[in-house]
Amino acid sequence: MTVSAFLICLLAALILGVLTALVFSFRSEHSGNLPFALVLVPPIVTLVIMMVNGNIGAGLGVAGAFSLIRFRSAPGTARELSGLFTGTAIGLACGMGYVGIAALFFLIVAATVIALTLLRLGEKSRSFRQLKITIPENLDYDGLFDDIFETYTTSHDLIRVKTTNMGTLYELTYHITLRGSDVDKAFIDALRCRNGNLNIICGRESDRDML
Repeated sequence: MTVSAFLICLLAALILGVLTALVFSFRSEHSGNLPFALVLVPPIVTLVIMMVNGNIGAGLGVAGAFSLIRFRSAPGTARELSGLFTGTAIGLACGMGYVGIAALFFLIVAATVIALTLLRLGEKSRSFRQLKITIPENLDYDGLFDDIFETYTTSHDLIRVKTTNMGTLYELTYHITLRGSDVDKAFIDALRCRNGNLNIICGRESDRDML
């Protein structure tokens, strides 16, 4: 490969990496270093593929390792993982000299990501909350808060029961949908009166799908 061809492939990978970072950051909450990784993964993978002289098997192994290194230190969302694999695929294509295919692949992925983002596919309602309530072991948790939930929520589902404090307490985890978009103080106060003023945690569930 000539120096000019090398520079063209590397520059194309870098430009597509920048564009990939912009697309996957569009209306999305992400860790601060994600755009940095998305920009650098394509040119790094491109160089790796060039150095193994087009040996796609060896290149895939090394490129895959590059993409997954980040997830050894921090959990990532499905969107972040998809972005890193997109960057890896772009780097592979550019490293093999298929700059046009890399650009076409980016356009297809970018259009898909933007469309899914605008359609809010998979996005939870703003009224959706995860509620954790701690109760003493002597309370029967079955139906304990049903009347309160009927007043302040449109739906509720007990998804987990966990013992804590050497088995003397239960931690109940619910998925609830509030009647409004904000948590009513009266709702929390009613729960506190019922659970003996033990811990209550109510908030939006983390969107970081462990992969």
